[in-house]
Amino acid sequence: GRRWPLCSSCVGLRTVGLVLLYYVFSIGITFYNKWLMKGFHYPLFMTLVHLTIIFCLSALTRQAVQWWTGKPRVTLRWKEYLRKVAPTAIATALDIGLSNWSFLFITISLYTMTKSSAVLFILFFSLVFKLEEPNPFLILVVLLISCGLFMFTFESTQFNLEGFILVLLASFIGGIRWTLTQVLTQKAELGLQNPIDAMYHLQPLMFLGLFPLFLFNEGLSLSTSEKLFRVTELSPLLYSLFTLSIGGSLAFGLGFSEFLLVSRTSSLTLSISGIFKEVCTLLLATFLMGDKMSMLNWLGFAVCLCGISLHVGLKTYYSKSKFYLRFHHICCSTS
Repeated sequence: GRRWPLCSSCVGLRTVGLVLLYYVFSIGITFYNKWLMKGFHYPLFMTLVHLTIIFCLSALTRQAVQWWTGKPRVTLRWKEYLRKVAPTAIATALDIGLSNWSFLFITISLYTMTKSSAVLFILFFSLVFKLEEPNPFLILVVLLISCGLFMFTFESTQFNLEGFILVLLASFIGGIRWTLTQVLTQKAELGLQNPIDAMYHLQPLMFLGLFPLFLFNEGLSLSTSEKLFRVTELSPLLYSLFTLSIGGSLAFGLGFSEFLLVSRTSSLTLSISGIFKEVCTLLLATFLMGDKMSMLNWLGFAVCLCGISLHVGLKTYYSKSKFYLRFHHICCSTS
């Protein structure tokens, strides 16, 4: 009987570790993207490069694991691949592409505030797909966090309608993306529980889904740019390729940590963790970029933390209740 508390502690520590890993890559790539967009105005091309690097790193990792273990990695048949992976891949590509695009127009503060609305969409789609049970407390958690984050960023943002619409659209698609990702990674028959396998299968369809949008918006402009195709010296080209490859490596780490967190917990847990991460991002933006914080902003921070604490408490309570019910059922059936 003493093994149960130890197991729950191990699960808790594992979850904290996964969340921290996700924070490092996610906060890193947010500041990287904003920094790169100041001098490189091709967010969709940047995203396509990142997708290519992620696919190559995923393929190399799969080969290394296969060589190490001697067991073949899962490879889906074309019919199954196109029917079951394509919706998740296209939603993911649009979420990432639109998010990166918005950095051309808006600050990190406004991006963070608007992106937090993804929780509402994730909750909605989780209920539609019956991944979460309807719970009035869950609505309260989402409202507390959303209101808190809005108050936290209210006076520290510069509003831009075009950027705002891009992020809001990305948030809506993000709700679909993470719900579909949870379904995809938790379906045992597909065998995509491993984040490397999931990323390997997603990237090609993500690239194809985003490529037409890139051609329409950036194709002509990029083909005449001196940063890549009309380069006159080698050093600017090498610098561009180097900075893009750093982003690709960060994106690989972020994708890996996100998929790991979703497959081991749920899309809603990722979104709640993501909101606390966004608060950390805003605090870093305040200290590193000199944004001034008002009393209303700090009050919003406190409200947001209350919502997160309530969510963690409810998750712990319900998981313990389910465990004791299951344990009681096992005891009754064996007696």
